[in-house]
Amino acid sequence: MNGLRLLGMSALVMSSCAIMPSTGPAAEVPADWKNAAGFPVAAPTKDLSRWWAKFDDPVLSRIIADALKQSPTVAEATARVRQSRAQRNAAAANLLPSVSGSAGTGATTSHNDVTGSSYSNNFTAGLDAAWEIDLFGKRRSAVDAAAASLGASEENLHSVQAALASEIAIAYTNLRSTEGQLRVVRDSVKSREETYQLASWKTQAGQSDQLDLKQAESSLEQAKAEIPSLEQSAGQSRNLLAVLAGRPPGELNKVLSGGKGVPVPERSLAVGIPSDTLRQRPDVRVAGYQWLAAVANTKAAKAERYPSLNLSGSLGLNTLSSGKIFDPETSTASLIMGLTGPIFDFGRIRANIESQSAAQEQTLQSYRATVLTALSEVEDALIACRRTEERIAVLDRATAAAREADQLAAQRYEAGTIDFLTVLDSQRTLLGLEQSIIGVRAQKATAYIQLYNALGGGWSAKG
Repeated sequence: MNGLRLLGMSALVMSSCAIMPSTGPAAEVPADWKNAAGFPVAAPTKDLSRWWAKFDDPVLSRIIADALKQSPTVAEATARVRQSRAQRNAAAANLLPSVSGSAGTGATTSHNDVTGSSYSNNFTAGLDAAWEIDLFGKRRSAVDAAAASLGASEENLHSVQAALASEIAIAYTNLRSTEGQLRVVRDSVKSREETYQLASWKTQAGQSDQLDLKQAESSLEQAKAEIPSLEQSAGQSRNLLAVLAGRPPGELNKVLSGGKGVPVPERSLAVGIPSDTLRQRPDVRVAGYQWLAAVANTKAAKAERYPSLNLSGSLGLNTLSSGKIFDPETSTASLIMGLTGPIFDFGRIRANIESQSAAQEQTLQSYRATVLTALSEVEDALIACRRTEERIAVLDRATAAAREADQLAAQRYEAGTIDFLTVLDSQRTLLGLEQSIIGVRAQKATAYIQLYNALGGGWSAKG
């Protein structure tokens, strides 16, 4: 019976994984994504378990792979899976009889006025068995609930893995963005140092006054002032990445010294269809398993209304000689069958059923809310992918024009045909645009990261 029951539990778990969320409550799912139009479509695939490889950045891939093995958060979620599996096994064991054994020896002393004192040894052994036959499915429902809780724990582990990969990728993108902006500011400092030197020569030659020189100095120092703030942000990002990877702060600095700048995603999307997303997303699967557990708990509560059949038996052995301990003539046996059921419980069972039904309704609404959130996150990420691309196209044109204007302003100031304020304005404009475009490229990478995460990527059942 135990083997059949375990097969039944396996079927429950496997079916829930295979057709989730259709095993769970009904949910309205659109036929396609509203904001996916216009993107190049790659070959449809459900395997987004290693989506970060699409950025073609070995450093990013190495850090995420290391984190999935070393992170305390993943280890904690893995321990919860082991705990849930043990609880499922314990619930399954309740379907079978329990057997306990005992053995003992003792000595007795008797006194007779004629023969004097005498001594004798007593040897006893016994087996006691008890079994509650699950007539109305109360214990089977408890096993179903435990199996569903195990499934939820496993999907929670997957959710932790997916969230960790996404968080690391975003932190890595922010680091590369900060490093890119730092390079831009340092280049601007060099350019302003040249401008300051030119203003100094012109002042010495009497071609300009001290005002131009002081304005050049102020502009130079303003650019320098941005460097410590950016260096601080970069250092904190490196520490964050180390902690996320389960390592002490600073331990990844050598690894992070490489890299290609802000990760560049592939523009082609393989978003599939919305129902596939729901099957892949761990949080939706967790919500589905929680609903299954609540349904099973409600069934168990309803089964409390019916009687239970209990069987108990014992086999005892009692003899004065250790050599006869297994002699059938010294054995005694008994078998008792009892049927018990509730008569007056003052509404306890009814109240428990109402409580479990309310809990089931809560998981139902939580499941529907999770589905809506999943759909919304994908659509939001698609919008972000589209709009950041549009901003990058505009900023590219603006930056190219600002770079040309800055060169012309420097040439004309050196020739004495324009005032120094025009030069300062062109430098500030160029620096702002160059920093903006790096920031927007980081936003684009982040949008794609969030899209892959929203599509249910970032975890693998194989670990």
